[in-house]
Amino acid sequence: MSELRSLPSVDALLQSAAATELAARFGRPLMLDALRMTLAETRLGHLRGAALPDAAGLLEQAARRLDKWVTPSLISVINASGVVLHTNLGRAPLSKAALQAMDAVAGGYSTLEYDLEKGGRGSRSVHAEALLIRLTGAEAALVVNNNAGAVLLALSALAHRKRVIISRSQLVEIGGGFRIPDVMAQSGAKLVEVGTTNRVHAADFEVALQEPAALLVRAHHSNFRIIGFTTEPDLAELVEIAHRQGVPLLDDLGSGTFIDTARFGLLHEPTIQESVQAGADVICFSGDKLLGGPQAGILIGKKDLIARIKKHPLARAVRADKLCLSALSATLLHYLLDEAEREIPVWQMIGRTLEQNRLRAQSWRDALGTGEVLVGSSTIGGGSLPEETLPTSLLALQVQQPNKFMEKLRRQSPPVIARVEEERVVFDPRTVFEEQDGALLVGIRQALGR
Repeated sequence: MSELRSLPSVDALLQSAAATELAARFGRPLMLDALRMTLAETRLGHLRGAALPDAAGLLEQAARRLDKWVTPSLISVINASGVVLHTNLGRAPLSKAALQAMDAVAGGYSTLEYDLEKGGRGSRSVHAEALLIRLTGAEAALVVNNNAGAVLLALSALAHRKRVIISRSQLVEIGGGFRIPDVMAQSGAKLVEVGTTNRVHAADFEVALQEPAALLVRAHHSNFRIIGFTTEPDLAELVEIAHRQGVPLLDDLGSGTFIDTARFGLLHEPTIQESVQAGADVICFSGDKLLGGPQAGILIGKKDLIARIKKHPLARAVRADKLCLSALSATLLHYLLDEAEREIPVWQMIGRTLEQNRLRAQSWRDALGTGEVLVGSSTIGGGSLPEETLPTSLLALQVQQPNKFMEKLRRQSPPVIARVEEERVVFDPRTVFEEQDGALLVGIRQALGR
């Protein structure tokens, strides 16, 4: 205990040049917090047998603590995993036009809810709505913060305390443990399940609709696939069944795409246009998956139904902000101008050929002077096109303790995210931007100890 008296006080530490420098870098209040916490932990550690550091050691500990406090945890990484829509890495990278659109409204004031012609209050819903109507042929549209929010809002506005019919095969769970039945229950809707897990027939819906219902819901299997002894009515059949009983149909596409994925050798993902043409009354989909834009939930459909959804109190709680709306509008404009495959990173990556990836992987190997170029697979990810892959070329490194090598890669600046296959660390060019090649190679060399 007597040794603790030798610890310098906060006031004594403040007299040092090192403390003056820390105050200049981090501000005096935060520096004081760091010094006090460091001293408290030092006293506790000494009571447990740890040696006491000198003043310089205490200041070094405080400096490390301050660095940790102010270092952002949300940072850019190099995605060499080959997963195009990597949920943990932020899903869709934005196009340059989307980034410019965000920058244009972020640093100052904007027309978010201001009508320049009237010189008064406007509506934020108009900014993306006109583009969505023109692109899809729908009568109206609304953008909210994500697709789960879109589904929750639609059910709350259209089916609170009323029956909603859905197939058991579509009671899906999306990322993070969020389940369609839970979302429906939260909305106050009364869930009515029809059919079985693997087989549901048109007659199942017809029987359920003999009693009054507010909605028939179709939830697309966007993140899983049922195979084998299965059957279920297609969307057009469901629309016909619902409309025959005067009930609107809500189609939850999950991901949602304007482009036919079959053109790239993938399974066909139902498009937004197909859902509109089939007659779905309300359609929900994501902005940050195959659409290639910012995180958003998009609702399109019949004007009277979208109007009811817009007026619901929950609409304000899940509304999109100016950054989302500006980036989404710029992304939608790519589709309108028929330039999406050229300008949107997700489609650029999906469209890269095996030969293009082979040349990139070879250039990495040649620059490093080590590794092997192998044929492998990229995945779409992000709850889209389950089990679908694209052929690619990989740079494979044979290293001792691959998982520890991966840890070294993640400690680089910027961090490098790769994957392990057959005890080798592999890097997929499909998801690495060309301008990141230099930083990727530096990160690999440093992880290799070169």
